[in-house]
Amino acid sequence: MKKFSLSTWLLFLVPSIIGIFLFMIPFKYDGEWKIPVAILANLVAGKVESIMPWTVTIVMILAALGSILYLFKKDANPEDQTFFEKLFQVNWFWTIVRIIGAVFAVMVVVNIGPEMVRSEDTGGLLLSPTGLLSFLFTIFLFAGLLLPLLLNFGLLEFFGTMMVKIMRPLFKLPGRSSIDALASWIGDGTIGVLLTSKQYEDGFYTKKEAAIIGTTFSVVSITFSIVVIEEIGLGSYFLPFYATVVFAGIVLAFIMPRIFPLSRKPDEYIDGRPYDETEEALPEGYNVVSHGLENALTKANKNRSIVEFVKDGLKNVLDMWVGVAPVVMAFGTIALILATYTDVFVWLGKPFEPLLMVLGIPEAAEAAQTIVVGFADMFLPAILGGEMIESELTRFVIAAVSVTQLIYMSEVGGLLLGSKIPVNILDLLIIFILRTVIALPIIAGVAHLLF
Repeated sequence: MKKFSLSTWLLFLVPSIIGIFLFMIPFKYDGEWKIPVAILANLVAGKVESIMPWTVTIVMILAALGSILYLFKKDANPEDQTFFEKLFQVNWFWTIVRIIGAVFAVMVVVNIGPEMVRSEDTGGLLLSPTGLLSFLFTIFLFAGLLLPLLLNFGLLEFFGTMMVKIMRPLFKLPGRSSIDALASWIGDGTIGVLLTSKQYEDGFYTKKEAAIIGTTFSVVSITFSIVVIEEIGLGSYFLPFYATVVFAGIVLAFIMPRIFPLSRKPDEYIDGRPYDETEEALPEGYNVVSHGLENALTKANKNRSIVEFVKDGLKNVLDMWVGVAPVVMAFGTIALILATYTDVFVWLGKPFEPLLMVLGIPEAAEAAQTIVVGFADMFLPAILGGEMIESELTRFVIAAVSVTQLIYMSEVGGLLLGSKIPVNILDLLIIFILRTVIALPIIAGVAHLLF
């Protein structure tokens, strides 16, 4: 192994340890377990919540206007694009989505237009002072600024090399993806998507790998899981509930990369390079630890500039704000309108009724609706199930399924569509249905043992 100076070792260890502390170590705060980044976001959100709806709306308006202006600008070579060209130069579809997101946001904050858009159950839910978008904006601020601690100083290179023997054969993924999964599990699914998107854009994941990680490993955090099980009235069952979710999640992570649509994604990088398995091979004379350390220290040695660290962080924040917020507002509001004002999810839930009946789930018709509505938002199944279902067994199944589905248009689904990860709305719908169908028998079996 090459020799490195003490300053390089410190440059690897100090930022990486701070990054692990901020993104992966939960603390009890206000009676809830949260990671420091989320605590910082909540503290700031509490101070500025009155101005957050307007702040988010202004950013969405700027995103829409910028995208409209850049539609008429000649495309630059991707390698020659400035940061702002990359930020605003999107195709017609995403420009329209950004315009819709901005229009919906204006309707909510000014309180004009159709009630179904600005209702507290739809757009108003997403853009309220304490709503999802207000929280996402503050979490993006801190996560974006501080993500370089995980990305730039060798942590991914070190763990990636160590985990390759597990992740590649089991889940068809590079070892470094274990960090994305861990950040999601302990921190938040949105952080996992952001990490994955950044790694994909930087050329570390192929299209297939990015799609697998984004849809399979951006798992629901422990914190959100606690909220779901409490909402459905079964807080005392948290440990068996979360153990069930983890078990079902591992089974899904093993199966999903091997079946359509993820199995059909091209194994090439964002720049068109094909996947090269020798990139993860150990050089002669190295073991996984020494090779991981050398990779990590080499990476850390290249990132000595504080100015570049801050610039990277600010670019992350703007990328998240402009790219993600309008998508969450547009798709989330439309999905919530369908859930609240139409019978779309009632009819979509019909095919699940026979399966639930075969699995011996009481109140199968009501449960079927809640299972499908999870595509709109993770909390909707728990909210609806807690209101209309008596059976504890059924409520347990609804809660566990809602957490293992992962693809929620108001959060992770919207983030995936807003990112450069190569998945479309049809992919997400198919993955959502497959995850539901595969997870249901596993969760139902555990539920019958418990109740």
